[in-house]
Amino acid sequence: MVYGGARNSKRIAAIEGFVDSDYAGYLDSRKSLTGFVFNAFDTAISWKASLQKAVALSTTEAEYIALTEAVKESLWLEGIAKELKIQDEVITVQCDNQSAIDLSKNSVHHERTKHIDIKLHFVKEVIGQGSVIVKKISTDHNPSDMITKALPSRNFFHCLDLIQLKGD
Repeated sequence: MVYGGARNSKRIAAIEGFVDSDYAGYLDSRKSLTGFVFNAFDTAISWKASLQKAVALSTTEAEYIALTEAVKESLWLEGIAKELKIQDEVITVQCDNQSAIDLSKNSVHHERTKHIDIKLHFVKEVIGQGSVIVKKISTDHNPSDMITKALPSRNFFHCLDLIQLKGD
């Protein structure tokens, strides 16, 4: 596989995603906002912010719904990248909520998570098959914060720097 530069150079497009949620941030309905950003070759290639369809009953549920949307996007991006022969490795999605990460990896249902809709549990299957890797990221280094929350300008520009976008 060759990308740019010399004929014998090899570059793998490590597509990486970042996901976040703003729990109950929409004051009229108390719905949460999902936001994700995906990078490839050190630049943003896909991003989205959308209101979740259901009211989440916990921060974990809101983050898990957001993670589900990001995993669906990563599978779509992986298909395109493989077809273009620019991706050899599994896509990593980074989330700043440890509870959502644990829930996505652990198939044991706990009393406090029974209310989470079963259709969202396809994330467990995808992770179990090794199609996507989910990792923890510090909130301070999660660029998807800029599309889920109002941030001070310094933090907003830091998020832009994280995805290699420059604001003037």
